[in-house]
Amino acid sequence: MDSDLMIQTVARELNLPEAKVGAAAGLLEAGGTVPFIARYRKEATGSLDEVAITAIRDRMAQLGELDRRRQVILKSLKERDLLSKELAEKIDAAVTLSALEDIYLPYRPKRRTKASMAREKGLEPLAKRIFDQADGIVPDEEAVFYVNSEKGVESVEDALSGSRHIMAEWISEDQTARESMRDLYRRKGVFRSWVIPGKEKEGAKFRDYFEGEEPVSSAPSHRILALRRGEKEGVLDLRITPPPEAAIGILERLFIKGENPASEEVQKAIHDGSKRLLSVSMETEIRLETKKQADQEAIDVFAANLRALLLAPPMGQK
Repeated sequence: MDSDLMIQTVARELNLPEAKVGAAAGLLEAGGTVPFIARYRKEATGSLDEVAITAIRDRMAQLGELDRRRQVILKSLKERDLLSKELAEKIDAAVTLSALEDIYLPYRPKRRTKASMAREKGLEPLAKRIFDQADGIVPDEEAVFYVNSEKGVESVEDALSGSRHIMAEWISEDQTARESMRDLYRRKGVFRSWVIPGKEKEGAKFRDYFEGEEPVSSAPSHRILALRRGEKEGVLDLRITPPPEAAIGILERLFIKGENPASEEVQKAIHDGSKRLLSVSMETEIRLETKKQADQEAIDVFAANLRALLLAPPMGQK
């Protein structure tokens, strides 16, 4: 993304004139600080205040980071001969880092996983046939052809288990599934905390969180930071979970195509992929996202308090 396109994007998102955004971006790139630009370069920026200039600075930095990551991903895909025209267009169209990473996830070099081991045993064609859920597909009958002691597939159940691991990975890496689950965690996710047995006395200052729940969407920043401190100090166990039935329901609507033996195998893969892969990934993302928001809110509160203190009359009413 070139600088002009970045400026257009930021101007559109912040509802500001492109000329003002471009001027502020140029001054920031030249080394100007937010207070200096807001006070002494009003003629260039059209009198943008510190809040607007800070927003421009932060969004330009985010877009710059996004573009750098985009170039790294494109280079990696080219080197491994995986970059198609369609994939390149998807990558170029990504406007957030999470969307970009979702697109890249299926192509990212992977460590050894249950799915990769199943692929090594030649079970991916079986997984594809089951995942398609065509009428007449009976998984037990299909799996018979993949039993191979030399490859470590000793039975029909071994073959089916391996195919489910592969399907679970496909489900957890699907871009639409990830976007839907991310939205669910943001809207209906809940912080759940428990005291670690034996830490009741030592962690008395976290007593309010010994058995607590806080909605992700409305948890105040000070409580989020307190929960994280309690976890860091080894007093609390902390999890972020959505309603389980809602999470499974989203995945079933995306991947279940009917009622047949193949669909039953896909449903097992959905439960496995949701619990073992997707939920872990989403929880990590929401943890980072909520911490960033809580940190910013805390900074804003301290800044407002400090501003009030510094602007207070030094001698009261005198």
